[in-house]
Amino acid sequence: MLTGPAPSLLGFDAASVATILSGIAVLSMLVALYVATSVRDPMARRVKALNDRREQLKAGITASTSKRRAKLVQKNEATDRIRDLLVSMKVLQDSQLKAAQLKLMQAGIRSKDWAVAVIFGRLMLPILFGLPMTYIVYGTDSFADWSPLKAYALVAGTLILAYKAPDIYLKNRITKRSDAIRKGLPDALDLLVICAEAGLTVDAAFTRVSRELGRAYPELGEEFSLTAIELGFLTERRQAFENLALRINLDAVKGVVTTMIQTEKYGTPLASALRVLSAEFRNERMMRAEEKAARLPAIMTVPLILFILPTLFVVILGPAACSISDAFSK
Repeated sequence: MLTGPAPSLLGFDAASVATILSGIAVLSMLVALYVATSVRDPMARRVKALNDRREQLKAGITASTSKRRAKLVQKNEATDRIRDLLVSMKVLQDSQLKAAQLKLMQAGIRSKDWAVAVIFGRLMLPILFGLPMTYIVYGTDSFADWSPLKAYALVAGTLILAYKAPDIYLKNRITKRSDAIRKGLPDALDLLVICAEAGLTVDAAFTRVSRELGRAYPELGEEFSLTAIELGFLTERRQAFENLALRINLDAVKGVVTTMIQTEKYGTPLASALRVLSAEFRNERMMRAEEKAARLPAIMTVPLILFILPTLFVVILGPAACSISDAFSK
């Protein structure tokens, strides 16, 4: 029986390298299976909440339980305390409050009380994160080998990032929500054209479209539902369309709102105008898809070099390297 050193690959034990790669492959397969089997319907929770609220309204109940009412009261009291604190410190301005409320609406957060929390977060987060970082950098020896410029940059970066954290979070939510609405806008306009040609009124058409698109595009369905409700009780229908453009940070929606206002004002045919807009938005969506497809080879270059090619080299050259190592060892 021949005995000799174990085959090696680039200075490492070939058996250990194979074991580690096999473990990574099995872990990746398990993660992929978990992601594929844990997909949930985003509308399930919302539909359940709407059904519960509908049953409550049928029964004539304005609040589910006294406990929920107490929670709402506590939340309002906490918001009032934060508001009073900010007013006493003279850091709460009406312009900042309105800007925060507008961002919350565009992010899909309907409660205006969170605007006070956003401004309070801008004030407190730099204190909560900046003071500990200042103490760690200048009060301890953790960054003693850093230059004064690097230490100052770390502290300043922490303060700026903590101050901008609420705005960054809201901007991220607004971007994701706007992208989701942009994807469903051509389909919504097609349905509005069908409803307009069928003889439905504008508010009835918005209600029907929100019901049809509520599952595929929940964000757009929610906005159309709110617009239909506002068309029903606002004295000026123009205000309902302007509120829709205000809640959605998209130029395409502003164009649709302008078309709606003009048709309401001058009595022009709604179906033909919406059909033209729908064709334009659909072509724009196709162009964005083609642009992403054209960028795909350049984006895949880095993962190809870092992950795919090394594995391919190991599989192809591994047996040859082991054979060469055995030959030289003998």
